[in-house]
Amino acid sequence: MAKKRILVACGTAIATSTVVAKKIEELMKQRGYDVVIEQCKAAEAPSKAASFDLIVTTTPVGDVGSTPVIRTVSFLSGVGVDQDVQKIIETLGLN
Repeated sequence: MAKKRILVACGTAIATSTVVAKKIEELMKQRGYDVVIEQCKAAEAPSKAASFDLIVTTTPVGDVGSTPVIRTVSFLSGVGVDQDVQKIIETLGLN
């Protein structure tokens, strides 16, 4: 099976998206899932969306077509992380 691709978007694609991307990668790997994760600015998400299976964002993103979006701050706050990882797994059809 091809690796699922996740785009992580935040305001500037510097600190926040790096923290979120690393956390998602770590938690998915712990559960046995190998995913490809890239980061971008929220403003770039619409132009990149078609190349990804899922967008995880900490801020609103524009029109991303049919690419599913999970908007959350759980990977920063630590609250609700397990629920959001489960959402990612379900959205990607990995369960």
